Amino acid sequence: MNAEFIAMLDYLERERGIKREILLEAVSTALLSASKKSVGASRELRIDINPKTGEIRALANLVVADEVANPQDEIELSKARKIKADANVGDIIEVEVTPKNFGRIAAQTAKQAMMQRIRQAEKEMIYEEFKDRAGEIVSGTVRRFDRSDVILDLGKFEAIMPQRERVVVEDYNVGDRLRAYVVAVENGIRGPEIIVSRSHPNFVRRLFELEVSEIADGTVEIRGIAREAGYRTKIAVWSANEKVDPVGACVGMRGSRVKNIVRELNNEKVDIIRWSSDPKEYVLEALKPAKVKNLAFDTEKKSVQISVDEDQLSLAIGKKGQNARLTSRLTGWEINIGKDTSATTVVEQKVAQAAQTLAGALPVTGEQALALVKSGFTNLEGLRDADVQDLVDILAVDETKAREIYEAVHRQELVQ
Repeated sequence: MNAEFIAMLDYLERERGIKREILLEAVSTALLSASKKSVGASRELRIDINPKTGEIRALANLVVADEVANPQDEIELSKARKIKADANVGDIIEVEVTPKNFGRIAAQTAKQAMMQRIRQAEKEMIYEEFKDRAGEIVSGTVRRFDRSDVILDLGKFEAIMPQRERVVVEDYNVGDRLRAYVVAVENGIRGPEIIVSRSHPNFVRRLFELEVSEIADGTVEIRGIAREAGYRTKIAVWSANEKVDPVGACVGMRGSRVKNIVRELNNEKVDIIRWSSDPKEYVLEALKPAKVKNLAFDTEKKSVQISVDEDQLSLAIGKKGQNARLTSRLTGWEINIGKDTSATTVVEQKVAQAAQTLAGALPVTGEQALALVKSGFTNLEGLRDADVQDLVDILAVDETKAREIYEAVHRQELVQ
């Protein structure tokens, strides 16, 4: 038992990184509980384990007495003097009380105690190692799945990526190598849990910090980030150094830096924009590549009404409203996008004005004048080229009325 016990201690200390003293303490505690059943409730019972030989002894502090009334608390004077020659009645001496069958009990108890202490120690080590690592990126291998949660092997420890932290468009398989963001290290009822994420916006933030040296040294700052994991991310950057182009620094030579990040994100679209303290400039930058025609800010509601040309509308809103949503999250302004109607309004005004002019000069109603304008006859000069039949067809009137209008047009020519 002793050789096997020492070998197990050596292995656990070397392979699991658990100190021998911690294991011995756990075994002693477990053996103490087991000893009380076989030895009895001896006075101040303790377990002594030799860390080199593995020898295990049960020791108790007994009171020296002339006559022993309670064997579990007292020892006869003659026996006490064999242990300590100058022992006297009333003295307290430490006596070995190891039972004969203790080896079998010790072997079984020690094994159980060590396994239990290993589990506890590993949990403590997880918490100690990772408690200050929230916010970092770690690498691991997909070990297994717990329903929809992904369990990652980080080496000595495991991390859990809950379903809510997964990227919906990503598929994971056992053995896949993944990088993930440590969201939190929770010391819960079941022990410490390392919660990691690939969908968190800060995962993208950390990737940029690792990839872009100007961000790492503080030359370029990330001022805002909005993400719909798996689809699109908008990140706003700024630099106090006027000689540094923050967007160019993040993109890299021929896009090398951002390409590495996009590759890690499985081709998620990443928009890098220049941050501005001016809300108008910031919103315009965030909405790119869409071209904005007009912006109207409501500072009380913190909303902005944006007008774009019809051909830019779908680009500004984005697929399923994605571009507008991300712009709103990034800038902090509620974004409302609509089609620019200013050009249409001008045309409508011109049509109405032309119809009004015709109605004032000819024996026609406002509706009839509008019908003439919409048919291309926007003024009297144009109507001179129309014949009576044209007027019958356009205005749906009889020939007599059409001729009356026709003659009125030509009378206007004589007047002019």
